[in-house]
Amino acid sequence: MEPDPIKVGAHIHRLRKRQQLTQNQLGERLHISFQAVSKWERGETLPDVSLLPRLAQVLETTIDNILMGGERKMEKKQPEEFTRTVTVAQIREGVECIERMGELLGKDNFFYIGAVGGIDLKMNMDFESHMADPYTREAMVVEAAAQAIMGGAYIALEDIKASLQYPHWVEILTQWANRSGIG
Repeated sequence: MEPDPIKVGAHIHRLRKRQQLTQNQLGERLHISFQAVSKWERGETLPDVSLLPRLAQVLETTIDNILMGGERKMEKKQPEEFTRTVTVAQIREGVECIERMGELLGKDNFFYIGAVGGIDLKMNMDFESHMADPYTREAMVVEAAAQAIMGGAYIALEDIKASLQYPHWVEILTQWANRSGIG
């Protein structure tokens, strides 16, 4: 698939703005003129191949992301192409097992403290308070489901729509699924 100069340019513009750089500043970092950056952003030209690694580094993205105009195209996959199939209910049960571990073993048990402490550290959050609120509890399920999808699991879109209570989380997980070829 050929890069679309208009999409690439618009994406470079968004990335540059996100980094709070002017066209001149980006040009200086790449040792090119601001006019060249302007031409990219207007879709008149594409960046030279030799500039792409440094451009991706400065814009904190990948070359592929730049050339795809920020879109990630994936072919739709069949369930058998994934490493396993899971349901949202199974993911929810897995997340709730962590909570249940605290009930069964005690919240002062080293296994529970280690599991929850690891989650809190890796996700920069408080697992117990998130599990106490229905909205953020569902966010935990969606995060675990997204992690499963990234690990190669298949979750049917129909299951996502039927199993989640909050439309926001349905949308988020559906986007993850679509990016991974489920759809």
